[in-house]
Amino acid sequence: MKKFQSGHYVQQDLYKSFQPSPINRAWALDNMELIQLLGQADRHLGRLDMYSDYIPNIDLFIRMHVLKEATQSSKIEGTQTNMEEALLEKEDVPLNKRDDWEEVQNYVAAINEAITKLETLPFSARLIREAHKKLLQGVRGKHKQPGEFRRSQNWIGGATINDAVFVPPVHHSIGELMGDVEQFVHNDSDYFPELLKIALVHYQFETIHPFQDGNGRVGRLLITLYLVSKGILKRPVLYLSDFFERNRTHYYDNLMRVREKNDLLQWFRFFLVGIIETAKSGIKTFDNILKLQKEVEVKIRSLGSRTANARTVVNYLYQQPLIDAAKAGEIVSISPASAYKLVADLEQLGILKEITGGKRGKTYLFMEYMQLFK
Repeated sequence: MKKFQSGHYVQQDLYKSFQPSPINRAWALDNMELIQLLGQADRHLGRLDMYSDYIPNIDLFIRMHVLKEATQSSKIEGTQTNMEEALLEKEDVPLNKRDDWEEVQNYVAAINEAITKLETLPFSARLIREAHKKLLQGVRGKHKQPGEFRRSQNWIGGATINDAVFVPPVHHSIGELMGDVEQFVHNDSDYFPELLKIALVHYQFETIHPFQDGNGRVGRLLITLYLVSKGILKRPVLYLSDFFERNRTHYYDNLMRVREKNDLLQWFRFFLVGIIETAKSGIKTFDNILKLQKEVEVKIRSLGSRTANARTVVNYLYQQPLIDAAKAGEIVSISPASAYKLVADLEQLGILKEITGGKRGKTYLFMEYMQLFK
């Protein structure tokens, strides 16, 4: 890595674009600090992955992880929808917030669809393009070639390309550069630790910036897709966007530091610290979910004959922690009057909290569960 050259600038008309060096090559790792960080990251990821085996119905909770990732990754790009708003139905979202809401929903759909496609498709440029197409479908970037690599120059920062912070490579080199990334991902002859591999893939993807729009969100999505595709995670339970959002300046600075100073080591450090912190946070969240499940189960057993219906509603709440009486009645097939009584019971037990403040059309939040993802 000491001899790493990130690339070079190429003079265009009135600006310089950055042409990254290929990454599909043999790499040598000789930094003991990085090796130690890598060991820590592997251990914490392994602990987090264990929850996929022994938490019943883990997919219920993964939905909330995905929702958090969607809101945080979109927030980095300036979208302002929070998790509570993301849980709403479209008709309940104020008109001035619907564009942001739809972008978050698209991100959720893109993650879920891409994870499913990994069962039949390898981690590839095709998978990346299909995720991008889903991400931009019907939203503000719908006219920016969804699912296709760009056919013109783009730039990052600045009002015009002439005062841009960074200008990615020219569009006619994208096919070759993305082909190199794909070859690197599947290169089994030159060993390189998987966590450093995806760190490098993420850096290279953001540097290539292959799409007209949505590069940041797709690039962060690739991290989880890679970990699942390589079997490092059995289920998609780790997302780095929250770490990147909380350390946004360092995130962008470290990416630029690679391009300007060839300092790949600092980027790897930052990325592995993100893996470690995020895995630790995920472990704590799952521990707290298990604890909360036990506490909630004890509470609903006090409802006697209504316990079974309450348990069905609570299971629904673990994947959709926002509910009203009509939805509760639909879930357990009971009359409106019985549904109102059941919701009132759950509110009385402290499981639900009414958040609208009105007398009609009341909406309730599984507040304690929601707080676990804050």
